[in-house]
This record gives sequence, C-alpha cells and structure tokens, in this order.
Amino acid sequence: MRVIRVETSAATILLTEAPEPKVRDRQTGERAVDALSGEPLMTIGVVYIEDGESSLVKVTVPESGVTEGLTLGAPVSLVGLVARPWESVFNGQQRHGIAYRAAAVAPGAFPMTQAG
Repeated sequence: MRVIRVETSAATILLTEAPEPKVRDRQTGERAVDALSGEPLMTIGVVYIEDGESSLVKVTVPESGVTEGLTLGAPVSLVGLVARPWESVFNGQQRHGIAYRAAAVAPGAFPMTQAG
C-alpha cells in the first residue's frame, strides 16, 4: 500500500477534536489496534491550514503518541504525518478517501512568518 509523507513545516494545524479511542466495530465497540504492535489507536480532529486554504482532517495516532497538554483550538504538531489513499466497496457502493496517520501529536506553535 502506498504511503505519502506530508510536509507540515509551513502549515498551521489546530486541534478541533480531543483524542478519542478509535473504534474498529461500532456494533460491538471493539477498539482499533495497530496491526503490527497491537497498540490501541486514537483519533483526533484538526484543521490543517496552508497557503490560505483549510481542511478538516481526522488523524489516527497510537495511544502512546498522544502527548499531555493538548488544548482544543491550540496549535499542534503531528510527528511523522503520512497520508494513505484507500478504497473499498460497502453495500455495493464504491468508496474512497485518504487516511491520515501520525506517530505522535504534541502541543505545537504557529509557524514563523517571514518578514517581507
């Protein structure tokens, strides 16, 4: 499966949804875990702002990668952010999208602006 590294140094990333356990099966409540490590996964919501455009994005992070001190509305840093295109068929409908995953989320800072 193809993985694309996301360069975030010029972006402002703000936390919009606090970390919550990622659910694998909504009917049973089973938690999603990393396929390799077996570690429980969390999801966060962020707004990703770059070049005057913004996108609301859900990001999956391992539970151990969720740093203390996260504040809603505050900037965060997404360590090792990657995007993975996906597609599937659900109830006969073709679906596709991009899944975002980071190794860690930590309190961040607004990017430095260049004096012009």
